[in-house]
Amino acid sequence: MTLASCSSSSNGSASSSSGSSNTVSGNSANAALGTGVTAHTVKVGVALVNFSCIEQFVNTIRTNQDQVYQDYINWINSHGGIDGRKIIPDYQSYCPIGNTQALSLCTQFTEDAHVFAVIGDFVDFSGDSQTCIARDHDTVLLTFDLSQAIINQSPPGLIILPGQTPERSDAVLISLMNAQHTLKGKKVAILSEIDSQSVVQNSVEPGLKKLGIPIGSTAILNVGSSADTSEAQTQLASFIERWKSENVTALFVSGTEVASQQFIEMVRQQMPTVTLISDDNSTDILGYAQQEERAGRRPNPYEGIILVGGPTPQEYDASSNWKYCANIYQDETGKVAPNAVTVTPGPNGKTLDTYGTINDACQLLTEMQEIAQRAGPNLNNQTWVNAVDHYGPIRDVGAGVYASLHTGKYDDNDTFRLEKFSSSIGTDGGLQPITPLEDVPAT
Repeated sequence: MTLASCSSSSNGSASSSSGSSNTVSGNSANAALGTGVTAHTVKVGVALVNFSCIEQFVNTIRTNQDQVYQDYINWINSHGGIDGRKIIPDYQSYCPIGNTQALSLCTQFTEDAHVFAVIGDFVDFSGDSQTCIARDHDTVLLTFDLSQAIINQSPPGLIILPGQTPERSDAVLISLMNAQHTLKGKKVAILSEIDSQSVVQNSVEPGLKKLGIPIGSTAILNVGSSADTSEAQTQLASFIERWKSENVTALFVSGTEVASQQFIEMVRQQMPTVTLISDDNSTDILGYAQQEERAGRRPNPYEGIILVGGPTPQEYDASSNWKYCANIYQDETGKVAPNAVTVTPGPNGKTLDTYGTINDACQLLTEMQEIAQRAGPNLNNQTWVNAVDHYGPIRDVGAGVYASLHTGKYDDNDTFRLEKFSSSIGTDGGLQPITPLEDVPAT
């Protein structure tokens, strides 16, 4: 399974202040309060991955997630709430194998609990569960692991991604690699999955062809919705032989599932010198690579994989964003927040990802508060969308230095650089910057 970490990123630094009381013009005309909003409260659904159902597939797990989210909710509520309204959470956990339980959560949150918004790690790579919330039930959703194709299926402004879509990642990644001549003299093949096929067809292939780069065969694996990936691995083995015959020297890995260990290990075993590139978010890749380090796998199959990312975890730990989130955690719990280099042993030989839970909770709740506060006292879908469409620069405490939201742009991260995994960094390896950080807003 591929859910060792679900957030968009766990690095960044602040660029603007939160809790702004500045409302967007025109909001006063929308006087009716939205679903889940009263004069004193805002009801919010919080979706959390049940790691007990995937524990056998991952080395890093999350526990007590609701307690961490509640710490940040308590802090917001005790510091003015959202225009004086307290956040009332509805916590629900689900197993992310397949999308049956995620679809059930859509019904729970929208038809039973009648929430104003849903936040958390709400994962469904098909997009059915996310569009069930935003499109079918007209409910705000802030979550990770979203494509532009999923966002486009719902009313504009109702789905917000604190991070960047794979489509934007691809465009930026290909552009930065072109500037660095990374692919000069190489022949590139593409490895992806059915749920990311539209990303490959609409972003990766056109981007590479535009640069005139020779392209080998494209593999779209049927990973499926169960824990059994044997069929997909058989498909991959066939493509690896084809890539060898095509003299492929670089592999563009597009998708969260195909970037996980069982597939990357197969590629590296059969093609040890191939240059690996991935549009999966750097948090996921770092997690996979560090798991390989802890397992003692040599050489690490992720060694040198090229990504587009933001600040390194070390840079983020030194930023005002992490200090903001860590200080709230300490204020509410009396404990020092574990940072990116802290290894916390968990049950059954697993490592606890408290750091990731803290970042997700702080990132999602802070961004929801910022937008809802900007929407003004008459909080409803119309004022929310109006605030999003006119927001401009926004602080995303879990992303980078630069972030923005505006009409047509509903993934906020604008901070990018090329980076690669290096096992020589720290105890478990880390991400090594290749280029400086840049402000790359969507065009």
